[in-house]
Amino acid sequence: MKKIFISICLAAVATCSFAQNAVQPAAPGFDVVRPSVAKGKVETITYPSKTVGVDRKVTIYTPPGFSKEKRYPVLYLLHGIGGDELEWLNGGTPQVILDNLIADGKTVPMIVVMPNGRAMKDDRAGGNMMEPAKVQAFATFERDLIDDLIPFIEKNYPAIANRESRAIAGLSMGGGQSLNFGLGNLDQFAWVGGFSSAPNTKPAAELLPDPEKAKKQLKLLFISCGASDGLLGFSKRTHDYFEEKGVPHIYFIEPGNHDFKHWKNGLYMYAQLLFKPVNPASFAEYRKMSVEPAVNTNNFGGRPQQ
Repeated sequence: MKKIFISICLAAVATCSFAQNAVQPAAPGFDVVRPSVAKGKVETITYPSKTVGVDRKVTIYTPPGFSKEKRYPVLYLLHGIGGDELEWLNGGTPQVILDNLIADGKTVPMIVVMPNGRAMKDDRAGGNMMEPAKVQAFATFERDLIDDLIPFIEKNYPAIANRESRAIAGLSMGGGQSLNFGLGNLDQFAWVGGFSSAPNTKPAAELLPDPEKAKKQLKLLFISCGASDGLLGFSKRTHDYFEEKGVPHIYFIEPGNHDFKHWKNGLYMYAQLLFKPVNPASFAEYRKMSVEPAVNTNNFGGRPQQ
């Protein structure tokens, strides 16, 4: 009996040791360059797109100590409606955030791919962002991503080529794309995140028509938004549906609006959860850390899309 009791205690200790606690929001300095920290590399290259019919630009971060002799998981990180393959780099300093997290042992070294999510021949940001052809190009990017970009990355970089090692996330329009493309292609992605997801986000029942299947396939679904963001209703309706269907997910509402202060924190928190054992029991903690919405979440048109 004594041996059995000891075994149970050891098992309990082991379970607690490996359980993943809730990630706390970023503290000041998380996005500041630390001179003593090893730096990753950022480069902008082109890849051939059969979907669009031209070579397209993509910005890629490779982690400190990157080696073609190793294999890495990949995060596809998408921009907003007014951005391009440089928006995250210019506004969100993901390379600094990830360098610091990797140095602190808080995240897995990963390749981060930042494409232009406007899949059309003239994909420059600017002009009338709501022009029908440009809006359609954000939807067309699903095929460019799946059929052209992912195969290119996995051919030319030491990426681990399976769904468990692919994540997708984005801000605003890119958040909607991430939910649409990630949940719509669970054979390709096991990790899905949306920060301040925009009105391009499909209705929840379309996003996840088979909740029971999704429960088996999803490693993590991360939904976050600013409490004062007029687009909060799109995140909330997605959360409400998944809650109703019993699909485990993180739903985190923090003080703030529709801007990079929130999106950088979203990346900071999401990156720490990726490609590790997930503890769904910790998901309730994010609700406790959330703040009350400062906007009417039934008003879906409060702010312009990004």
